[in-house]
Amino acid sequence: MATDALSPEYREAALEKLRATAQPGGELDILIVGGGVVGAGAALDAVTRGLKVGMVEARDWASGTSSRSSKLIHGGLRYLEMLDFALVQEALKERGLLIQRIAPHLVKPVPFLYPLTKRVIERPYVGAGILLYDTMGLTSGNSRGVPMHKHLSRRSTLRAAPSLKDDAMIGSIRYYDAQVDDARYVANMVRTAVHYGAAAANRLAVVDFLREGERVVGARVRDQESGEEFDIFAQQVVNATGVWTDETQAMVTDRGQLKVRASKGIHLVVPRDRIQSTVGMILRTEKSVLFVIPWGRHWIVGTTDTDWNLDKAHPAATSADIDYLLEHVNRVLKRPLTREDVEGVYAGLRPLLAGENDSTAKLSREHVVAHPVPGLVVVAGGKWTTYRVMAKDAVDEAARALDEKVPESCTQTIPLLGAVGYKAAWNKRHRTAEDYGIHVVRVEHLLNRYGSLAGEVLDLIAADPTLGEPLPGADDYLRAEVVYATTHEGARHIEDVLARRTRISIESWDRGVSAAPVVAKLMAPVLGWDEQRVESEVRHYLARVEAERLSQEQPDDVSADAARLAVQDIAPPR
Repeated sequence: MATDALSPEYREAALEKLRATAQPGGELDILIVGGGVVGAGAALDAVTRGLKVGMVEARDWASGTSSRSSKLIHGGLRYLEMLDFALVQEALKERGLLIQRIAPHLVKPVPFLYPLTKRVIERPYVGAGILLYDTMGLTSGNSRGVPMHKHLSRRSTLRAAPSLKDDAMIGSIRYYDAQVDDARYVANMVRTAVHYGAAAANRLAVVDFLREGERVVGARVRDQESGEEFDIFAQQVVNATGVWTDETQAMVTDRGQLKVRASKGIHLVVPRDRIQSTVGMILRTEKSVLFVIPWGRHWIVGTTDTDWNLDKAHPAATSADIDYLLEHVNRVLKRPLTREDVEGVYAGLRPLLAGENDSTAKLSREHVVAHPVPGLVVVAGGKWTTYRVMAKDAVDEAARALDEKVPESCTQTIPLLGAVGYKAAWNKRHRTAEDYGIHVVRVEHLLNRYGSLAGEVLDLIAADPTLGEPLPGADDYLRAEVVYATTHEGARHIEDVLARRTRISIESWDRGVSAAPVVAKLMAPVLGWDEQRVESEVRHYLARVEAERLSQEQPDDVSADAARLAVQDIAPPR
């Protein structure tokens, strides 16, 4: 069943394979619950060890925390101050792997300024920390993949970032980390796991775990598209559900070893011309740090860190959250940002460990893997950058309970689909543009999203030139990308395309409203939608945008949550 296209036909085949686990001898070695970055990473880790693997996700791939991050792959400069050197070294090793081997098409170096505000003492103190950061990157077992830092005078700082107030700093240090389109990365990793033989299906929700005595032997799932329920059997189940860990764990045991607290972080997206700078910025606040991150033709400004005890599927940004970010970034900008400058807003939840007891196997300062009952492994905490380590640790724990000898993890050597040949494809991008008769900027855009698979999107345009036209209100994205998202990337609803396969919902002024009808019509033939279904999908997306806008005008979490929940996830007609 190995393929690398998450098509509707593939999903049906995957469902059939998962149903077949109920047959004698058909059980999986490992079932992964959760289709975020850790779940997808665990599926890829397990399947490339030769195991029989299934993965289910209740909504869309990366629809929770994994698509709403700061989109940074970083060692965690601030952890150096906490003297957590092991964590920083681990994260820097992963950063080097991702940039150079695993996903060079999706993970790119990005420069940041660290502004200095105190004379004499701050530059040697911060400089020593960033030198250590760079040096740890060199000694992490990989080439760093990013340039070394550089000290800048006040004049050089203002030349690099003219939008900074003249008195905002006395100088700066420019250093490098990396960034990623987090949702694209996860969908790409699911495809890679499927390519190696995993059976993966989104919109498949776990409603209960199957038990034989104390032992977990699988899960009962509901297909959110058809309403069908069936059982999936596996020798080991890995629970990688992030902020939903407590709820999924509670289906099995009330003596859960891990408790996860949800912390809300919000980000603003503003046009690139609102801040004149060639580099990103990291700013200290009284509570944490604030990032101003280059993002294509935009900037991402974030983040906040507040407790969230309301709906986890749709965390809402409040008016106060937005004001907080604007107030802090405006302290250093000559031309203040206003509400009118904000193109998009998104909120995500970090899964923070609320505390562990003595029986928990703590594998690092940042994430924990536990085996609360036989047959069930739980992985929680952690950070996006170190997802591969978390996945490896979770599969290691599950493998110990399997009968046969399981090979060691090899994901440090496994490039994602689109990585192999990416640099060669980039080098010949001008010739590719001539061959397909489109502008080289379009080719570069596709290469940075699909890597060496960009030719598959270009072939769609060659077969139907109308697919080479941009989407209304979102000039960066081509119609072919909508078709490809539906035929190859598992998109099943308008929101999947506009919020995750592309970033139109946060990058366009109308948040994808004008693109939605066109997207629906492009998806319809692939998914078998009739006109009534097309209208229903568009209506739902417009209502979602309106609910989000309304929530962002509310003064507090409770009222914002109520406004956002006026529109739930779309439930297809059955």
